[in-house]
Amino acid sequence: MSTVIEQPVEARLVAAAPRMPNIPATLHYDRDDPFAVRMTFPAPATLEGVEVCWTFARELLAAGLRGPEGHGDVRVRPYGYDRTVLEFHAPEGTAVVHVRSGEVRRFLEATSELVPAGLEHLQLDLDHGLAELMRDA
Repeated sequence: MSTVIEQPVEARLVAAAPRMPNIPATLHYDRDDPFAVRMTFPAPATLEGVEVCWTFARELLAAGLRGPEGHGDVRVRPYGYDRTVLEFHAPEGTAVVHVRSGEVRRFLEATSELVPAGLEHLQLDLDHGLAELMRDA
């Protein structure tokens, strides 16, 4: 069984220009980092012209499907019946994207099959991580 899940999603960047085209993005989950998900935007979709990747809690993404969540760099909330809003806050500004909630749910279901919510800690090898830290000290 694979330890990584990648799911392409269509994101609509919310901007001043009407009818902004959808941009491809990828949701990514790795059993080796069981508490986190990543959302990656390709270089052509970013202001800097380089791929941008945001890492945030899987729990934040799941909770944001039900109601507004997040107080830091990443915030998630439902928008209507079938959309989820993700806000990415950086010193350069804020990016707001809409994603189909069904795509987010499918992704989260796949991650839960790989690592059930609440059991993430069982994936961590704390002894190995501590040994790595001590070796570098």
